[in-house]
Amino acid sequence: MTGGLQPWHWVIVIAVFVLLFGAKKLPDAARSLGRSMRIFKSELKEMQAESKTDTAPRPIESERVDSPAPTGQQSATPPPDQRPA
Repeated sequence: MTGGLQPWHWVIVIAVFVLLFGAKKLPDAARSLGRSMRIFKSELKEMQAESKTDTAPRPIESERVDSPAPTGQQSATPPPDQRPA
């Protein structure tokens, strides 16, 4: 016996689906699955196109470091790791 599904296996699988979901709901379920797959594929293509245009990695918002104050000026707020006395 081979590892593939034989035609009578498919008949059993289809019969189980019809019994579980009913013949009226199967076309709607297939239509919804098709829509979901199209949306998923379009999102993947968009992400791939976006990653090709963005070659330089951008830092995550929480990892961004503000540039230091220019020489001669002091910041009005103390650094976050030091508390005012």
